[in-house]
Amino acid sequence: MDFGQRTVWIADVEATAHVFVCTLGYSRRVFVQAFPHERLSAFLEGHEQAFQHFGGIPAQIVVDNAKPVVLRHHQDPDSGRHRVIWHPTYQDFAAFYGFAPWAHWPYRPQTKGKTESGVKYVQRNALAGKRFRSWDHLNAWLLEWALTIADTRIHGTTHEPPHVRFALEALAPLGDHPRYQRERRGQRIVASDSLVAIGGSRYSVPAQYVGTTVGIRERAGYDDILYQGAVIASHAAQGWHAVIMTPAHYAGLLRPRGTRAPARPPQFDPDYPASADVAVRDLGIYAAIAEEAGV
Repeated sequence: MDFGQRTVWIADVEATAHVFVCTLGYSRRVFVQAFPHERLSAFLEGHEQAFQHFGGIPAQIVVDNAKPVVLRHHQDPDSGRHRVIWHPTYQDFAAFYGFAPWAHWPYRPQTKGKTESGVKYVQRNALAGKRFRSWDHLNAWLLEWALTIADTRIHGTTHEPPHVRFALEALAPLGDHPRYQRERRGQRIVASDSLVAIGGSRYSVPAQYVGTTVGIRERAGYDDILYQGAVIASHAAQGWHAVIMTPAHYAGLLRPRGTRAPARPPQFDPDYPASADVAVRDLGIYAAIAEEAGV
């Protein structure tokens, strides 16, 4: 399993899609999903979606040396044995699903050729020249592409279609295995622009909560915002420095682009002094003044 990056058009915005690619070692079947970032939550979500897609769990999973899952490599100076120091959450995740994580020694690309070639194949074949309405549209296309193109082609190494060899793939049945529960909670004060900061990005909540203290819940792929225990907003987790504003959260506060604010009638002010009223005079007075001045 590995990530690759590709610039794509999402609606009218150019965005970087971080494409999670899972390639099964024997059959070469692939599962692909795009994320707006490569944080640990995306790794875990990608793994679980791949397990669901294939209906099983591999005995071993090879990952690149990505910072979210591999903290560092350690080599014992006496024995020379090599050990990977995993992120504790990923190690717990692996134990929860019963697979053995494995990371290649740095700068040994020959140990991850299957994964890297799979990433390049997705970048060049599935995404080249494509444009998408939304992230959901992008991922729907990647699923269709994997099932109808990647899984049915004659693979250059095995010389067989991946979906045919998949019948012999040795995966542990997924069955009704529960999802891995990972949540981080905290509290935030809603800013005056009705945005809440979570993980380097900002997300909107309904404007009536400005100034209140809300709870945040970071889970795999999503960030929830709660008030008094109830979810008031839920957003797909984004990368750093993103600002996600849901128009419905600002209903009644914003007017459509290109429209003018409706005219409002004068408002009575009880503090306005009577002496400040403009005197009302007959226009003839001004005509007489003009004649005397020779105007």
